[in-house]
Amino acid sequence: MYFCASSAGRRGPILISMKKSFALLSLLVVTLLSGCGGGSDDVVTIKTPYGDMVAILYTQTPKHRENFLKLAKEKYYDSTLFHRVMQGFMIQGGDPDSKNAAPGQPLGRGGPSYTIPAEFVPEFFHEKGALAAARLGDQQNPEKASSGSQFYIVQGTVIPEIQYKLDQQKMSAGLQRMFQSGQYQALFDSLDAIYKMGDIVAYQAKIASIVPEVEKATGTKVTRDVREDRLKVYTTIGGVPSLDDAYTVFGKVISGLDVLDKIAAVQTESERPLEDVPMTVTVQSMSKKEIEKKYGYKYPDAK
Repeated sequence: MYFCASSAGRRGPILISMKKSFALLSLLVVTLLSGCGGGSDDVVTIKTPYGDMVAILYTQTPKHRENFLKLAKEKYYDSTLFHRVMQGFMIQGGDPDSKNAAPGQPLGRGGPSYTIPAEFVPEFFHEKGALAAARLGDQQNPEKASSGSQFYIVQGTVIPEIQYKLDQQKMSAGLQRMFQSGQYQALFDSLDAIYKMGDIVAYQAKIASIVPEVEKATGTKVTRDVREDRLKVYTTIGGVPSLDDAYTVFGKVISGLDVLDKIAAVQTESERPLEDVPMTVTVQSMSKKEIEKKYGYKYPDAK
């Protein structure tokens, strides 16, 4: 273990008064605290026509962190667009091909010639404001390696507890068994009617409400055990849990979630905003104490 202090050679007796000894010890403690405690962090500011979003990047995902900071400092992201926007889901950007892109031009395939190995950390998930790396699909990319530059910021929605705990595969299998039995036609008629209305929220609520009936009819548990930290966030702040453990989350927006909501609400065609939403990304080093005071963010290791 290393400490922020060096050991001097000890030759001969050291005569020092108790008072001086105490003063020296106090000075050493102050030096240790100032040199090793707290520390600093890089703050990323994403400037847009709708305002600024401020984010921190996680040290536990070092490859993604270092790559993003490098690109930002090189001004790689400046004048690129948030080219893919899906309200209630996320906003995506970082494609260099989006600079000066013509209206309607297909975007989303640009980037540097490298990818970044996945860095999945259980503590980091797709809560609202999560900063994560885009990537190619599993069929082309079974190792789930991230794009060299494209990223997205999660908006998501608040999710009812029962809906979050629902095991989709087991629920589908249970409903299939019930449908085949022919005893629950009224239930399936009501589900079909809601689905045809196109009200996804109402449909999901209906599915959640029939969980006890499905479990009783099939004798099978259709819910799953979940992490308590994720459950608390998804049912209060919101997010997109279906993306968890499949895409690398490497940072978090700590200021400007209202800007995220404004961008997510713009008019789009084929998921591209009708009016361009360009960005400029800057990096500033700040002490963690200053970050906590200015943005209200609490570092996990803060005492």
